[in-house]
Amino acid sequence: MFKKIVLAILALIAIVLIYAATRPDTFRVERTARIAAPAEKIFPLINDFHRWSEWSPYEKLDPAMKRSFGGAPAGQGATYAWEGNDKAGAGKMEIAESTPSSKVGIKLDFIKPFEGHNIAEFTLQPQGDATQVTWAMSGPSPYIAKLMGIFFNMDQMIGKDFEAGLANLKTATEK
Repeated sequence: MFKKIVLAILALIAIVLIYAATRPDTFRVERTARIAAPAEKIFPLINDFHRWSEWSPYEKLDPAMKRSFGGAPAGQGATYAWEGNDKAGAGKMEIAESTPSSKVGIKLDFIKPFEGHNIAEFTLQPQGDATQVTWAMSGPSPYIAKLMGIFFNMDQMIGKDFEAGLANLKTATEK
């Protein structure tokens, strides 16, 4: 009886491990919001890391977070590094692409709690007197992330943060 239980548990573990290996090698999380403001008013809040405290939900994870800015003051070449508590982790961002009032592409390197190297993109598309803003993040999905993805829905977890950030952008720019 005991031997059958152990074999069943081992078989279940093997099934989970094999299933994880079949999951996609990349991920993408994306959220979009319609903001009743021109792209020219929204863009500076995204394109300047100094202004992220006005809207980014990640800025509130650790009030004592250490921040450092470098490179260009804003736009392509601007950098932002952070080191915080377990919720905030540590990492660095660099604006790799900046097209005025339409797109900001960011190279995002996480150090803690897990190492990760991703790309974040913000696209702004005018729609009459409003702007459609899309926040997306994509990157490789190593085996450990595939395994965690079986038990945790990363799209929902990260997506909630993106939704909160877009709502904050909306509040900050529709005044």
